[in-house]
Amino acid sequence: MYCTNCGTEVILEAKFCHVCGQALQTAAPLALAALLGASDFPLSETVPPAKNEAKAVKWIRKAAEQGDVEAQFKLGEMYENGQSMVKDEVEAAGWYRKAADQGHADAQYKLGVMYENGQGVTQDEAQAVGWYRKAAEQGEAKAQNNLGWMYENGRGVAQDEEEAVSWFRKAAEQGYVAAQNNLGVMYTAGQGVTQDDAQALKWYRKAADQEYQWAKDHLEEEEVKWIRKAADLGHAEAQNELGWAYANGEGVARDDTQAVSWFRKAAEQGHAEAQDNLGTMYQFARGVVKDDAEAVKWYRKAAEQGNAEAQCKLGWACFNGRGVARDEAQAIKWYQKASDQGHEKAQYYLEDMYRHGWGVAQDEAQALSWYRNATADQEDEEAQGKLGGAYIGDQGVAEDKDDNDDEEEAAGWYRKAADQGDADAQYNLGVMYVDGQGVAQDEAEAVKWFHKAAEQGHAAARNELGWAYANGQGVARDEVEAVRWYRKAAGQGDAAAQANLGTMCQWGRGVTQDQAEAVGWFRKAAEQGDADAQNKLGRMYANGRGVAQDEAQALAWYRKSADQKNAGAQFNLGFMYYNGQGVAQDEAQALAWFRKAADQGHARAQGLLSVMYAYGQGVKQDDAEAVKWTQKAADRGDADAQFELGERRLKAQDDVEAVKCYRNAAEQGHADAQYKLGWACFNGRGVAQDEDEAIKWYRKASGQGHAKAQYHLGDMYRYGLGVEMDEEEALGWYRKAADQGYVMAQFTLGVRYDNAQGVAKNDAQAVSWYRKAAEQGQAAAQYKLGVMYIDGQGVAQDELEAVKWFRKAADQGHAAAQNELGWAYANGQGVARDEAEAVRWYRKATDQGDAAAQANLGTMYQFGRGVTQDETQALGWYRKAADQGDTDAQNKLGRMYANGRGVAQDAAEAVRWYRKAADQGEAKAQYNLGFMYYIGQSVAKDDAQALGWFRKAADQGHARAQGILRVMSAKGEGKAQADFRSV
Repeated sequence: MYCTNCGTEVILEAKFCHVCGQALQTAAPLALAALLGASDFPLSETVPPAKNEAKAVKWIRKAAEQGDVEAQFKLGEMYENGQSMVKDEVEAAGWYRKAADQGHADAQYKLGVMYENGQGVTQDEAQAVGWYRKAAEQGEAKAQNNLGWMYENGRGVAQDEEEAVSWFRKAAEQGYVAAQNNLGVMYTAGQGVTQDDAQALKWYRKAADQEYQWAKDHLEEEEVKWIRKAADLGHAEAQNELGWAYANGEGVARDDTQAVSWFRKAAEQGHAEAQDNLGTMYQFARGVVKDDAEAVKWYRKAAEQGNAEAQCKLGWACFNGRGVARDEAQAIKWYQKASDQGHEKAQYYLEDMYRHGWGVAQDEAQALSWYRNATADQEDEEAQGKLGGAYIGDQGVAEDKDDNDDEEEAAGWYRKAADQGDADAQYNLGVMYVDGQGVAQDEAEAVKWFHKAAEQGHAAARNELGWAYANGQGVARDEVEAVRWYRKAAGQGDAAAQANLGTMCQWGRGVTQDQAEAVGWFRKAAEQGDADAQNKLGRMYANGRGVAQDEAQALAWYRKSADQKNAGAQFNLGFMYYNGQGVAQDEAQALAWFRKAADQGHARAQGLLSVMYAYGQGVKQDDAEAVKWTQKAADRGDADAQFELGERRLKAQDDVEAVKCYRNAAEQGHADAQYKLGWACFNGRGVAQDEDEAIKWYRKASGQGHAKAQYHLGDMYRYGLGVEMDEEEALGWYRKAADQGYVMAQFTLGVRYDNAQGVAKNDAQAVSWYRKAAEQGQAAAQYKLGVMYIDGQGVAQDELEAVKWFRKAADQGHAAAQNELGWAYANGQGVARDEAEAVRWYRKATDQGDAAAQANLGTMYQFGRGVTQDETQALGWYRKAADQGDTDAQNKLGRMYANGRGVAQDAAEAVRWYRKAADQGEAKAQYNLGFMYYIGQSVAKDDAQALGWFRKAADQGHARAQGILRVMSAKGEGKAQADFRSV
């Protein structure tokens, strides 16, 4: 950014140019008026239309091109500042040179600036000096000042401080503020002139009178010099002033030790104000060790001389027992003395004494009179504000007035004080508009008053303004603006704002998310006792957000907040006891804290209280009490409680009421409830069966990432229920659920890749999804993964790994896995052969009716493997499996009948069971049935039938069937010899 007056580059945030002192603000209408030649163009008018600007530029350029020096200068300015055209510093320098060459002083000055800063030209300080000199010799003050600066610093010319002073003086005598300040500096330092504080002070004062800030600072420094001279001579007033300068860093570097030294010198001479100041330094440990007794000593000296400020402080010390024995009567005495002198703070303290009956009989009317008198006699806005507070609190006002009258009276007094600019009253009036107390509720009007107070630095108002912007109350929602106001209030130490700012940082609202910064603000507020911040800080520690997780710290902060009756903290503290986090688990303690929060209407506490009563945790089981608390939470609109109430109603088989509860929660966005409502609609539970409605609610829950809903939505697309069948869409929803770890979805994806259902067969993918589900303990997936390892599908064959997964599933009671584990033990596959163990696992599976296991157990009994041989038992197990359609068992049962093992021999029964198995494609049974036809056992001998069944078995690789086919082929049995296929 460049100064529009002298062209010097300045920092963006600066208010004044450091060279010329020009205020850095735009005056577009005035500049444009000059451009158009309208010297009386009013500042309040709007900028003329663009088409008029274009005309003006056109005529300015024509004049400049014809050599008009003013037009050339003006055109240079327009290019430099980008007025009505694209900014171009090279063009600007060109037009300035044309005007400068014709002797235009302003153009010469501007050209000097451009050479000094390298704007539009190559930087050349010697050229800058040359052009500054030309303009300076014509009396151009800015150029004279800049030329002086170049001489002072040896820039573009040999350093010459006397020459610098000469040029500063020329500009200063024209009233040029920066030069006046610079000349003061030269006199202060004795550069180029004899050192002369009086002359320095004279020039600083001239510049300061023009509001030049650097001069004001220099003036303070010079004044301190004069005060120091008087103080060194023992002048008490000067000593006190010098102490004040050191205490506040005015004209000198702040130094509390020096301040105390000078205050003491004046105080020991009996200077009352210095005695009061010295007392303050002792009270607040500034420059001395904190010593309340010493503070009181000096306050008393000043108070006894009639210093009202010291009298008020002495009254405060007596009331609070700080540095003196607590004595309310003495406090009243000193407050009264200060109040009689019109000391406002003392009057307010005196009001408190009367209002509460401290050191005097309680008298709210008398208390109120202090404010009313101040209001009547002085139109004191702070007293008017206090009157407003008195009416709000019914303190000292007539008891026969109703609350509405009192609130209106309060609003009236607040408005009087607010209109006079009292920030507290403006804030309180804003609160009344927010709450609709004494005035019609009006959030926009509230924001107006909060703004007024906030602009005066009222911290609570700034916090309220932040809240308004954060929540769009009375003003358009603007979280960045909210953060700005919260930060202002937080910087003043306002605990509520610090807590709110922490929340904005925590969630990245209006500011980059920063959990560590959130913790910092929560801590600041919490250490001031803000219960909400204490609770939030506890949560940060509990969850390890922005700070290392520390349950003990979480517990400590929750307790501080809970002791202040913060319902959220009471709930959180109860939760810590409930789960034994950071403290020994104690359900009774948990119940106690949940009840405290629940009694304040905390819905989650009410919900957990209902759970504890339902299951008798920390209290005797009581279903009625459980329902009561669930109902309370649900009645408050708590979605969790409404969902839980729905679950209870469903369990009680009150489907209609359950659906109502689910719907209440679902409409609030509760994902579990949306899923359950979809489930109810799909199954017609408590509501008419409606697949479209089911799809709607499944979709809502799925959109929130509810895995179970996503899985069921996949099913809807897979089977075309309520939607067009779409395998790809189904797969997408299964995958979403599976990616969230939903085990059924993972297993389903495994099955689909295993069996090429809606996707190309992919054994590796099948294994991957089976494994994810298996590692979550899903028994079916564990079984399937075992099968993949046995068969070497999608994974290297590994019998040990197969047995591992079969065992995991078997231990969960998975019958097929128990059968496979039995098989592994029976055959020594992946485990040492152990036929007794095999029988044990087969029996577990048979207890669940597993047909394959029944068949296998039959085999163990038939051949006495792991059990005593018992063909009758074998027959029984084969029959159980055969009746379930197990082809192996049917074939074996046929053999038992064919051979009369465990049963009377019965070839017809054998044929019947062989046929059942053969019809299902069992190769052994096909061979056995063919053999029955071949030899004509229980059926008429029929070589053609025999040939047909042998061929079926042979096609499946049955070796004996293939062998007998060769024999039949050789003999020409069953068909003409030419018709036999080679086997």
